[in-house]
Amino acid sequence: MRSGRLLSALMLLQAHGRLSTRELAERLEISHRTAHRDMEALSAAGVPVLALRGSQGGWELAQGWRTKVPGLDEAELQALLMSQPSALGHPGLAAASERAFGKLMAAMPRSMQTQAASIRARLHIDPAGWQPSTDNLSMLPIVQEAIARDCKLTFLYSRADGESGVRTVDPFGIVSKQAVWYLVARAPAGMRTYRISRMQNAVVLAVTFERPAAFDLAAHWKSTTAQLQAQREQFHATLAVAPDAAVSLRRWCQVSAAPEVHAAIPENWCVLHVSFGSSAEARFIVLGFGARAQVLTPTNLRDEVMKEMHAAVRYSECSEAS
Repeated sequence: MRSGRLLSALMLLQAHGRLSTRELAERLEISHRTAHRDMEALSAAGVPVLALRGSQGGWELAQGWRTKVPGLDEAELQALLMSQPSALGHPGLAAASERAFGKLMAAMPRSMQTQAASIRARLHIDPAGWQPSTDNLSMLPIVQEAIARDCKLTFLYSRADGESGVRTVDPFGIVSKQAVWYLVARAPAGMRTYRISRMQNAVVLAVTFERPAAFDLAAHWKSTTAQLQAQREQFHATLAVAPDAAVSLRRWCQVSAAPEVHAAIPENWCVLHVSFGSSAEARFIVLGFGARAQVLTPTNLRDEVMKEMHAAVRYSECSEAS
């Protein structure tokens, strides 16, 4: 605990040049006496910490002295800054990452600090979607502990269909996909993936397990997601859509342009081949577009959409009559 605090104090001095005992104490959330003792400990360890007296005094490092980090070229620096802490999405994770990020930035040469500050000022990552996330990540630190110690993990899990039960697994790793966190683990029935926000009462057991030496988390995730995608029911349709509807379809679905020309469609509309997850999904989306979309094929989807629209009109007429 103290070693981490001493390193933090050292990085603060490198980043700010000179800090008073009061400023150090406030930034590290310690007492003035502890801050003073920490400076003495750094000096005893061979770090050239200078104590300056007077109203403008404080603590600073000897000129030209700093901790060393491997040099970063411009491409490496830009890549590092593109993964800035806010991209993690979760406030607790982002705060811890920000502290580590600050330590690394402070250890950079002054010229690179200036360049990094300029890049960060021109980049903002907003990990939140337009709809607020309700994911509860209170179990994440416990999951991380189990993974780090290669210990079995037990927890109560609630599936998307409402079924819940206790799971005891060998946790292999964590995956974050679009700010949603998953546990990849070995269960008695084989490899499984669990959404961490659906976990409750997680407990790290004292029993360890042997992690396969050849297990590659990234490769496993890629293979698993590919299998899930292949298993999804695919429903193909050809639609004539208004320009704004075409923009939405390209954002939501797998779309390709259809070469056919249909004289019956309105001017400026386009014809698209669209892949939906199911016929129900296709019907739901097409109905949502209303008069801005027409089903060209298949005929059964076109008939179902027309039937739904006629039913809606009849219901509206009955409501007005009553």
